Amino acid sequence: MGREATTYCLELSGPYACFTRPEMKVERVSYDVITPSAARACFEAVLWKPAIRWHVRRIEVLEPIRWINLRRNEVASVVSTRNVETAMKTGKGALGINIEDDRQQRAGLFLRDVAYRVYAELEFIRERDPHATATKYLQMFERRARRGQCVNQPYLGCREFAAAFRLVDHPASETDPPPIGETRDLGFMLHDLDFSDPSDPKPRFFRAHLTNGVVNVPAWNSEEVRG
Repeated sequence: MGREATTYCLELSGPYACFTRPEMKVERVSYDVITPSAARACFEAVLWKPAIRWHVRRIEVLEPIRWINLRRNEVASVVSTRNVETAMKTGKGALGINIEDDRQQRAGLFLRDVAYRVYAELEFIRERDPHATATKYLQMFERRARRGQCVNQPYLGCREFAAAFRLVDHPASETDPPPIGETRDLGFMLHDLDFSDPSDPKPRFFRAHLTNGVVNVPAWNSEEVRG
C-alpha cells in the first residue's frame, strides 16, 4: 500500500479548554494537557479527506498549566435514535429538545489561558485516491491553514471552547515562544478511540510524560498504547 507522511505544526490557543477525563464520569474534569485525539480533531477541522490521516507526534505546552472551576447549564439528554429513524421513514417526528425542561447544572474543572504547538503527520493513503498525489493534499492543507480557513472551527475539547490556530514553520523559529520548563508524570492519558468495531469504539491510553514542556506521543501501534 502506498503511504506517504509529512509533518506539520499548528499553534492552538484559547481562553478555556477541557479535555475530559473519562474516569470522572458525569462531572467534567480536564486532563492537564491537550490529548492527542483532541489535537487530531483540530487538524481535521482544517482539512479532512478520506485519503488522508493525521497522526499527532508531539505536543509542546507554551503557557503554564492553570485551572478554573465553573458551573454550566447543559442539556441532560440527546435526541432519541428511534425518533430519528421514525422521522426518516415517515417524514415527521419529534426531534426537538426543550432546553427549559431538560436543563441541568454541572460543575467543571477546566484549563484556562492555554497555548500549544502540536506536530502531526499528514499521511496520504494512495489506494484511497489512486489518481492523486500527496502534493495535492499537502498544498491544500498549507493553503487553508495559512489563510485561517477551516471546515469547522477547531475547539479545545468542548465545542464552546473555540481555538485560535495558525500554521507554524517546522521546526519552530527562534521568535516563537519556547515550551514551559516543567517536567512531571501526567499519568495515563487518552490517546484515541479504536474504531476497529465501528459499533463499539474502544478507548486506548498511553503513559504521558511532560518533559521540559513537551509530551512525545507514541505511535498508535506501539507497545506503549494500551486498550
